[in-house]
Amino acid sequence: MTPHRFILWFLLSALAVFMLMAWRARRRRGVFEPGPILDRVFRCGNGKCGQVYTDDADVENSRCPQCGRMNESVRF
Repeated sequence: MTPHRFILWFLLSALAVFMLMAWRARRRRGVFEPGPILDRVFRCGNGKCGQVYTDDADVENSRCPQCGRMNESVRF
């Protein structure tokens, strides 16, 4: 085997090992990272309160935990 061919095979095998390690690390990271939070953000419309809070994604209106007023979700 010529030195050029040996260097080529060495670099290609090192690149393949590196790609395999990166693929495994990315795959394992996806198992342990949490998914996105699906809560909605609400802001109390009461002038004195102004509380910002979250609630489940499936509710349209939510009651303010501070003053008890019903509020719609904030649209960003």
